[in-house]
Amino acid sequence: MKISVIGMGYVGGTTAACFAELGHEVWGIDHDDKKIEVYNSGKAPFYEKGLDRLIKHNSAEGRLHFTTNISEGIKEAQVIILAVGTPPKEDGSPDLGTIEKVAQEIGNSLKHYAVIVEKSTVPIRTAEWMCSILGKYLESDKFDVAACPEFLRESTAVHDFMNPDRIAIGTDSDRAAQVLFELYKPIVAPKIHTSIKAAEMIKHAVNAALYMKIAFAFSVSQLCDAEGNVDCVEVLKGVGLDKRIGESFLQPGPGVGGFCFPKDLDAWISIHKKYGVYSGLFEAVREINRLQKQHVVNKIINSFNGDINGKKIGVLGLAFKAGTNDMRLAASIDIIKSLQSKGAKIIAYDPKAMEDAKKIFTDVEYAPHSLHVAENSDALVIMTEWPEFKELDIKKLREKIGIIIDTRNMYEPRRMKQLRYVYDCMGRPIK
Repeated sequence: MKISVIGMGYVGGTTAACFAELGHEVWGIDHDDKKIEVYNSGKAPFYEKGLDRLIKHNSAEGRLHFTTNISEGIKEAQVIILAVGTPPKEDGSPDLGTIEKVAQEIGNSLKHYAVIVEKSTVPIRTAEWMCSILGKYLESDKFDVAACPEFLRESTAVHDFMNPDRIAIGTDSDRAAQVLFELYKPIVAPKIHTSIKAAEMIKHAVNAALYMKIAFAFSVSQLCDAEGNVDCVEVLKGVGLDKRIGESFLQPGPGVGGFCFPKDLDAWISIHKKYGVYSGLFEAVREINRLQKQHVVNKIINSFNGDINGKKIGVLGLAFKAGTNDMRLAASIDIIKSLQSKGAKIIAYDPKAMEDAKKIFTDVEYAPHSLHVAENSDALVIMTEWPEFKELDIKKLREKIGIIIDTRNMYEPRRMKQLRYVYDCMGRPIK
């Protein structure tokens, strides 16, 4: 089957490479010629485990191609997947301007029947709106619009694509459903056929539910910190072993980051307000995340008895999670800026995200490795859960640094106290 994927970001790049790996002929399309140049060199313009190998292999096999030209890229394509960005507007609703432009270009270029698939996270009724745009250029028998939401996690996106929990195929057309079930046939997973509107709502609902679960873990960790003698790891373990709840996403941290969860929660709140449905539950989730980042800042300040003016804070990890270079809405951004506003100087290291971080921070010193950070700071903050930080020789490190704020609970409090660190973490008593 010939497939076109428009939008070569994290979702589009992974989708294109994985469908090519399954044997389809795939054209990846993006207006950014520099991005396409990187893809044509055999790699992705971002870090994602295993993705470069797929791009290089399938490009060499002649199954994977990249272009900036939509007309060229969709020629004879049976399926056209839209994976373009939908950034939030000021009111939290997604900006669909790029989708509108792409729909117009497809309408001007398409010469045959194709299924046009929403892969981008979009609000309910977007497919109806797209049909009205495409209908200005095409006869109704020349296209169908469907929604197949993605459930890829950055750092494990290739694995997630090939091993999904489920595949949602949202279409009201039997013809389109047949095409899409054939497209996904090689992937062994439950496949559910829904209406387009249901599929459009599924992705927002999933991310809102997961964000609530993370916020719950944050709230428990804050409560345990306030009580002082209860370990949130034990509490959350006891909660997560309940099969109705599960253990995933019940880990405290410095705050939710990345582009999907914050953006999609804002959109979910916006959708509720549009339909006059109470959105307070989700607004509270958003507020808990804000408070969690402030909680981390307070821990750092308290480790210096309330004054960080002139102090040099070392930050290990900048990306919103391990396994990616993605800095979009990372918790480190708000935390670092808050520390700087109080007079602190920042030195930081991240194994993958420093080049992206330099586009955000102009007043941060970047270190070549984690030990350099420890040697040149007054306190160390573990911000991202990169495995290499857990493997640091904590005993030897004590010779270089005395204060560690561990926002990922990577170290055991008892051990840190034995080594005479001034140590704090998230929701765990220091005994």
